[in-house]
Amino acid sequence: MSKIEHFNYDNAIVRKFAIASIVFGIVGMLVGLIIALQLVFPSLNFEIPWLTYGRLRPLHTNAVIFAFVGNGIFMGVYYSLQRLLKAPMFNKALSNIHFWGWQLIIVAAAITLPLGYTSSHEYAELEWPIDIAIALVWVVFGINMFGTILKRRENHMYVAIWFYIATWITVTILHIFNNLELPVSMMKSYPVFAGVQDALVQWWYGHNAVAFFLTTPYLGLMYYFLPKAANRPIFSYRLSIIHFWALIFIYIWAGPHHLLYTSLPDWAQSLGMAFSLMLIAPSWGGMLNGLLTLRGAWDRVRTDPILKFMVVAVTAYGMSTFEGPMMSIKSFNAITHYTDWTIGHVHIGALGWNGMLTFGVMYWLIPRIYRTSLYSLRLANIHFWLGTLGIVFYAVPLYWAGVTQQLMWKQFTPEGFLQYGNFLETVTQIIPMYGIRIVGGTLFITGLLVMVYNLMKTVKLGSFESSEPAEAPARLAYVPHKGDNWHRWIERRSVLFSIAALVAVAIGGLVELVPMMMVESNVPKIATVKPYTALELEGRDIYIREGCVGCHSQMIRPFRSETERYGEFSKSGEYIYDRPFLWGSKRTGPDLHRVGTKYPDSWHYNHMVDPESMSPGSIMPPYPWLATDDLDVSLTQAKIEALVTLGTPYPDTYANNAVRDLERQAEVVADNLKRDGVNINNLEKKEIVALISYLQRLGTDIKKNNTVSN
Repeated sequence: MSKIEHFNYDNAIVRKFAIASIVFGIVGMLVGLIIALQLVFPSLNFEIPWLTYGRLRPLHTNAVIFAFVGNGIFMGVYYSLQRLLKAPMFNKALSNIHFWGWQLIIVAAAITLPLGYTSSHEYAELEWPIDIAIALVWVVFGINMFGTILKRRENHMYVAIWFYIATWITVTILHIFNNLELPVSMMKSYPVFAGVQDALVQWWYGHNAVAFFLTTPYLGLMYYFLPKAANRPIFSYRLSIIHFWALIFIYIWAGPHHLLYTSLPDWAQSLGMAFSLMLIAPSWGGMLNGLLTLRGAWDRVRTDPILKFMVVAVTAYGMSTFEGPMMSIKSFNAITHYTDWTIGHVHIGALGWNGMLTFGVMYWLIPRIYRTSLYSLRLANIHFWLGTLGIVFYAVPLYWAGVTQQLMWKQFTPEGFLQYGNFLETVTQIIPMYGIRIVGGTLFITGLLVMVYNLMKTVKLGSFESSEPAEAPARLAYVPHKGDNWHRWIERRSVLFSIAALVAVAIGGLVELVPMMMVESNVPKIATVKPYTALELEGRDIYIREGCVGCHSQMIRPFRSETERYGEFSKSGEYIYDRPFLWGSKRTGPDLHRVGTKYPDSWHYNHMVDPESMSPGSIMPPYPWLATDDLDVSLTQAKIEALVTLGTPYPDTYANNAVRDLERQAEVVADNLKRDGVNINNLEKKEIVALISYLQRLGTDIKKNNTVSN
């Protein structure tokens, strides 16, 4: 008989992450509410650079994903891992370094993103010094987690731990490859990959950031906290095995479904679509495993708000993981992509799956570490209904808006002309739906505040147990039992299990990425496509800084409705010098890939300073500072040199002469503006001149009779 060992669980680190999750949840959702209001009331941009929609949107997404959900993940992992392994965390100092490091990263994001420091990669906008900090803190977390696994007192690793392991391994791979970039300065870099290759790597990361940061760790939390809350064992161990291995193997292939009908090669699009459809099976296997755990406990669900939160969360997981594969079908994607349908879909996952499960876990966990009961079940039930109704009022109008947008974009008159040729008509039509979305967001945030009050009262009722005493038998050498299967065997071997998980997630990435990087014919070159001039490059960086990609795409798909509206469909060879790619995910404004020379320079000037002067009823924010702020050219030469290092074929002496070339081109644009009545001192030195030069370049390299060479 093994010796009983005494030890203590570290609840202090759990409490820290719980508090951080709540605080940043409030902040992130309030920023989301602000940008939702800005779409209905553009005056709320206040003509202040760091408060515009384009700069606040990435702050909202990063705050919700990495601050609210991220801290929620660590809260649940640190609580459950110790108890599943019958061991305290490997190193308390590493736990605290992880906590404070993660919070400093969040603060750095909150400062840099509104200031316009962004890589423009969705869900990975942070610049290179912060990327390095993320990697270091993630390694600290990994050492702490795997160290705890190695010193465990339980031979077998429970299913939740499988998902924690897969999360750490895959997020590490995704973060490294998507953030391969060449620094230009302390807060500026260019990605190693360009154009179509950059797009594929980004959405290989972007989709799997959803898969392996917003999904797999939360599945681990579901497998631990749902049975605990229901006081019932998980429905099926065998289904857990199928769910885990099928999910992590298939998920990694699905990224290209974000790029259907784009310039990505058809083979990659089809591969992404096929594996996305396969995802329904393991995803719904996990959902059913969670819901069927409640068999025989449905009477409790009616009265227990914690179980209500968890049931809605698992149901939202099932809904979003059905909807995602459906949106990956090309014919369906042709309707939903670039519309607000995508935003509704994402928030079913974020608010329903991540939000509601986080709330359920907190309601279960906080009273336990404070050794008391929840202050008010009634308030928890109020929160539940506010949250559930908030999700409905948020998502349904966006689905309606998405269908409205796409039908209007594609509608032709009997004579064969676009019925809604003015893109703005499609925007003003959906503003009421944006208004209803605000109601939903307000309800959801109100519910969160009710939870804060309820948990604060709960904390006052109890006494915090920072270091919780526990005991367990010492770990003995495993003795195989009759009937043990192969998975029981691998569960005992944490290193081998981790290697198997690494292989499972690496296969899909290698198959998709290696051919795109190694086979030149995947991106045919176009002889007329040339690198951006120094002024155009600076203008492009301003476009990136202001977050214009959040509302405007630069990808004309091969649909008649798009070629009639915007011009010739986009070719992969047009993007070979685009670092980063700027294809966009949503069209709140029109596509800009062929906007070059469509309007005179003065139209762009007036449109940026006062959008409604050119487009009455526009909801675009004004950018008056572009006409008053001088263009910073201190990094221009370094930017050109960095791009040359990455393979952009500038002439040998261009970097040394880049600023002079920039000044010459700026004088031409400024003269055009002056002829049209724009009278500003030193106009040729203003940022708006650079932005205009970039916009006027877009789409002008490609001709009707272009030549394509391999």
